[in-house]
Amino acid sequence: MSQAIQIDLTFPHAWQAEALAARPLILPRRRFVYPRDAEEVERGALEVLVRPGQENFQPSQEDTQRNESGAPGLASETGESTVGRRNTHSGEPFLATCALGFRDPSAPTGIWSTPKPEELCAVAGGYAYLIDTNAPERFTMIRYRPVLRVLPIAAHGLLLFVGHHSILARGRDGEAWESEKLSDEGVEIAGLDDTGIHDGGPDGSAVAGAMLRGAGWAIQTDKETPFALDLKTGRRVA
Repeated sequence: MSQAIQIDLTFPHAWQAEALAARPLILPRRRFVYPRDAEEVERGALEVLVRPGQENFQPSQEDTQRNESGAPGLASETGESTVGRRNTHSGEPFLATCALGFRDPSAPTGIWSTPKPEELCAVAGGYAYLIDTNAPERFTMIRYRPVLRVLPIAAHGLLLFVGHHSILARGRDGEAWESEKLSDEGVEIAGLDDTGIHDGGPDGSAVAGAMLRGAGWAIQTDKETPFALDLKTGRRVA
């Protein structure tokens, strides 16, 4: 794949993973294709070698260096991105072949840790797959096609998937919330406000809590409209 590969290990994770420049000549015994559709894989794929069972693995300083695009990760001269290559591992490795969504550079490709330590998030051209590394036959494909940005918020245990129109949040127990439509074409994230007080209660009362701020484009006015979401519920509060 020619797209830059992002690596983000914000959350503690119980696996090691290596994004390969090409499909290996010697394949591991365990191989899984996501989704289970050969036609989609023929358009291209992200090949990830996964080693499950490395408890409480944390990235080294070298692994978390930022690449030129500002995304955390380490890319070798061969085009491979590595995560935790120097660490010992347990569990039998497997090859995850993740079908490519779009070749547009705005659609991300890479590997993310998630709020669930045994779960790995692989994104290939905006197609996002959540893979249970202990049982790789179990996976979830994020319904946004494409996902335009993956945003971890560790303090709140959430991994956000930003699409063209809305935001989907995943927590340790699965989907936490989905926002209302925020934009007709493209959602911009401005930042997190951890000191916000807003009218978020069911009776309109003031509620203190973190807010995610951003903006979306409205086709009727041809203008960007700011928004603020209650990070706990995904409800729009401004």
